[in-house]
Amino acid sequence: MPITPQAVPTRGVDRGRQVRRIFSEIAPRYDLLNHVLSLNVDKRWRRLAVDRLDWPREPDGVYLDACSGTFDLGLELAHRDGFEGMVVASDFAQPMLVQGLSKVEAASVQPVCGDSLRLPFEDETFHGATVGFGVRNLANLMEGLGELRRVLAPGGRLVILEFTIPPRRLTRAFYMAYFTRILPLVGRVVSGHPWAYTYLPESVKEFPGPEDLAGMMREVGFREPGFRLLSFGIAAIHWGTR
Repeated sequence: MPITPQAVPTRGVDRGRQVRRIFSEIAPRYDLLNHVLSLNVDKRWRRLAVDRLDWPREPDGVYLDACSGTFDLGLELAHRDGFEGMVVASDFAQPMLVQGLSKVEAASVQPVCGDSLRLPFEDETFHGATVGFGVRNLANLMEGLGELRRVLAPGGRLVILEFTIPPRRLTRAFYMAYFTRILPLVGRVVSGHPWAYTYLPESVKEFPGPEDLAGMMREVGFREPGFRLLSFGIAAIHWGTR
């Protein structure tokens, strides 16, 4: 049965099921749309996010990439010169993992189908963790941040890459025009999904701003949370230490 626009995910008990279905349905075109809609700048954002992970502190450690999608962020870490560890890439939308399998055949990336609100890992398992464009989709953001802290070893760093709303008025006006008019149209044409790329700008508009997210990370126990705005503030890197 096709999803109708009335099923656009909202906060509540069904959000996780709805989000899983969206990403399962757009998986075949996900990588293409990421690069096209971001004008390829998403690759640079991922490089900067991994730079913040402080992985050289434990180059042979085990790292989590939660909400991993088709593994682009996990691969950015796995392909770094000097990295000798393992990336465990977790996502609850199995078709996304399947779509990306060919990219990790020769990489130290281990896919796991798992929900970031109930991560299937023991406490203090990972030396660091990343999330790229995923925490925005969690049904319960505080619960998800708490789970990510739980599975980090003491001293491990969490790095989140996420869209945000530009702080400057003129940039914000151009960005929102693109985000609410052009992006949904291109996304609909390329993906064939009637409204998945209408959900994207709506989810960004309702997501906490960088300072609020830093406060939430502090509230669940992360030390020294901080953030850096990217590309005139259309995205941000957030970090905190267990």
